Amino acid sequence: MHEVLYVTSEMYPFSKTGGLGDVMGALPPCVSSKGVKTDVITPFYGRMNLDGNKLRLVYSDLHVGYPWPDTTAEIYQTEYEGVSVYFVARGEFFDRRHYYNTHNGDYFDNCERFIFFCKAVLKWARLLPTPPAVIHSHDWQSSLVSPYLYFEKRTDSFWSNTKSVTTIHNLAFQGRFSERLFNESGLPLEAWSMHGAEFFGDLNMLKASIAYSDAVTTVSPSYAEEILGPEFGCGLEGFLNTQTHKLEGILNGADYTVWDPGNDKFLPCNYSAENTKGKLECKKNMLRYFDMSEELNDKPVLGFIGRLRDQKGVDLLIDILPRLMKKDLGVIVLGEGNLTYEARLLELMEEYPGRFCVQIGYTEDLAHGIQAGSDIFLMPSRYEPCGLTQIYALRFGTPPVATAVGGLRDTITPYPDPDATGFTFKKPDSELFYEAVLEAVDVWQNRTEWDKMVKRAMRKEFTWDSAADEYIKLYRKLGARI
Repeated sequence: MHEVLYVTSEMYPFSKTGGLGDVMGALPPCVSSKGVKTDVITPFYGRMNLDGNKLRLVYSDLHVGYPWPDTTAEIYQTEYEGVSVYFVARGEFFDRRHYYNTHNGDYFDNCERFIFFCKAVLKWARLLPTPPAVIHSHDWQSSLVSPYLYFEKRTDSFWSNTKSVTTIHNLAFQGRFSERLFNESGLPLEAWSMHGAEFFGDLNMLKASIAYSDAVTTVSPSYAEEILGPEFGCGLEGFLNTQTHKLEGILNGADYTVWDPGNDKFLPCNYSAENTKGKLECKKNMLRYFDMSEELNDKPVLGFIGRLRDQKGVDLLIDILPRLMKKDLGVIVLGEGNLTYEARLLELMEEYPGRFCVQIGYTEDLAHGIQAGSDIFLMPSRYEPCGLTQIYALRFGTPPVATAVGGLRDTITPYPDPDATGFTFKKPDSELFYEAVLEAVDVWQNRTEWDKMVKRAMRKEFTWDSAADEYIKLYRKLGARI
């Protein structure tokens, strides 16, 4: 019995570009641990971390029939944390160095790739002895599963009791393509309307999923409210306001089996809220690794981890960095993305040797090391559907300085509240960001007050356990028999 089938374009530890991979590596196992049979299906990428998991071929020559009548897929399977994980394999679509794009832009055939994936998911699920009670799709890459299911229900009683859920992890990415690709997708002409897949003359895959799903969730309560307005609605705010009856915000959790300094395999020294001494050793180790000045052992060090693009506010950091370098502090950046931002950050590293360091790219060990080794974490996002790095920063005793948007607002208690766990500023503005950073640095100077904030931050709990309960409650509210 496949009670909940999660459909996703990435899942940690097998594939990951950001928060979606982390979410899908944690939520399904947590739902499964509560007695709900849970499976995941995701693409079989050429660059994938099997992490010692053994794959087995469970179905060959699955007839998908897209984009050519005789096109087939292979389905592989492995077990991960009590969950069956299935992989859709088709070499020309998924055997590539990157998942979605290169520095030159998105792959030209992304629409075809993920139409194929969504079709393959339902073709495979139709061969199961019993249908899933819930098919839960994540982001635009998986979003045509819900409309396909909606129209399949009309002619195939197999799907009669299957409910569909779509989770929006980032509304800025909607899967918007030309009308021609709608005509080739296999969706009926009825779906081409302002109430369905059509969006200003284009196919909008995420909009189609919102239209035809039984429920739609976002990854934080604040983001569910924000996307109803023009600032964060990304052009879909009008349509979303017609769908509020099925829209709900459920806050992401953190996987504390992976992101906890008390048991972190990547750290040279573990520590906890009860004994934070090891954090200083982690800081010394980080500074040595990045060849930064030893003087910074006794000065505040600010860390930034994230994609180097406008959403994450990296331009705000670049703007204030020369002024920050006049202060007695250090800054470390880990990330990749916009080539202009990458080049400017590398130039600044040459201007401020030993005080500012940037590492272009992303590795898990460095991300953990910077979370543990930094004193203050920077997150000047323009919008943040949930954000996980600030949740990790709290657990690592690295109070964040963040914009008061989306999930950042839902997870950080701002100074000077007596229960403060970090610092926030109202909107993505360089001056407001700079002032908030200086405020954090000032509080850092007061070691007694700072240590209290660090301990409060480390004791905050944003678990997948509570998020899983909310999702199970939602599935049952829809009438799913789980």
